[in-house]
Amino acid sequence: MSHATQDLSQFAAHVDVAQAPIDIQHQLNRVIADTLAAVVGGSVEPELRAMAQRLAHSSGPAVLPGLGRHVAADAAAMVNGSGGTFLEMDEGNRFSRGHPAVHVLPAVLALCQERQLGLRAFLNGVLAGYEVGSRIGAAAQLRASMHPHGTWGTVGAAAGCARALGLDSPAMHEVINISTSLTTASSKKTMLEGGLVRNVYAGLSNRNGLLAVQLFESGFGGERHGIESIFGEVVSEHIDLVALVRGLGSEWHIAQNYFKLHACCRYNHGTLDAVDAIAAGPGLPDVDQIERIEVATYNIASELIDPAPRNTLAAKFSVPFAVATRLVHGHSRLPSFTWEAVRNPAVLALAQKVVVREDKAMNARLPHERPAHVRIRLNDGSVREAAVGVNRGDDASPYTDAELHGKFMSLCTRVWSPEQAQSLYQATVALSAQGPDQDRDWSAWCQMLAQAPLDAPVTA
Repeated sequence: MSHATQDLSQFAAHVDVAQAPIDIQHQLNRVIADTLAAVVGGSVEPELRAMAQRLAHSSGPAVLPGLGRHVAADAAAMVNGSGGTFLEMDEGNRFSRGHPAVHVLPAVLALCQERQLGLRAFLNGVLAGYEVGSRIGAAAQLRASMHPHGTWGTVGAAAGCARALGLDSPAMHEVINISTSLTTASSKKTMLEGGLVRNVYAGLSNRNGLLAVQLFESGFGGERHGIESIFGEVVSEHIDLVALVRGLGSEWHIAQNYFKLHACCRYNHGTLDAVDAIAAGPGLPDVDQIERIEVATYNIASELIDPAPRNTLAAKFSVPFAVATRLVHGHSRLPSFTWEAVRNPAVLALAQKVVVREDKAMNARLPHERPAHVRIRLNDGSVREAAVGVNRGDDASPYTDAELHGKFMSLCTRVWSPEQAQSLYQATVALSAQGPDQDRDWSAWCQMLAQAPLDAPVTA
């Protein structure tokens, strides 16, 4: 193995939340809370419920949060990983250009419940998996036609499961090698076209990460240099091995993440932040006063141009729709991206007036910024405009704990009562404060995740 992958495996096999800086422990709690909220909120979606009914048809030890059921570990990893991406509210990392936590947490949670590994194993597994997956994503440049979901997240899930089991460094490296060959050929077109198969990519990463550990335990081996091969030659043509391990144990990717309040693809967020800036400054005009809306943004965001998305997933990957629904509804929360919004004539008419273009100068500002400039031209010839660089929710412009708490409550009360959601929130943000009763705390927390949904969950 190369020195880089050896160092990465060594780190992943021994990272310990209890020895991590306090701010990293707290950030881990926030990431876990945010990811669980995305899973719980996504459990309401009819396609996810139908999928769970078909794939998770037998009982087992692993919970489906929001559905109130216990199923086999591999089914839980698949369903929860898929559910966490349905609403486009899962956290992400601007350096890895993807969503590490939702690719890791469901697999580690399912394994820890199946093997009765406990709280510390769970926390160590999530932290190790996050760092491994995100670092691979940042060091490799995926092919432009690929969707990042289902790729390096598989390795993150596998490393997280291996850490939860307490495997040593050579075993960790072998699990990682196995997992690299279990990545998917995920297509970016699925998100642009609204192909709901895209929502299972993270589920596949979780299931395949768990599978990698099971294969290792069964005597299987992987490619000797799996990371270098798959992420340097197959899904990407180059991986920077120096960047892969730079600052291990001192520069934490989980501290450089972002959280989302806009209920859509991150590539829309710069544009929506600019619209919010107009609202906070000169103010937004009435929709019937608008002649044209011009958006200049970076290359990837400029690809999201469908003004008439065919479903809610495609709507979340459309800059014209995101701008239009924000202006019509007055916000960019979940109700602005429902089927009702997708069919709203006022939204669709306004989306036709949105023009998106790539500003090449903005490309050079990635990944530290995800810039956008919005110019709203009115019928009377006047203009209202704003530009942004760093997106809200990044570590450079973070949301407050109160804002993240509000998001948690809004997602979890789709399923549970405010009292149930609040109890889970309080327990989750205190997970890393491991005391002498951590086994009892773990059991109580898992019981909270298994709470039955209300008879009539709200859908907004």
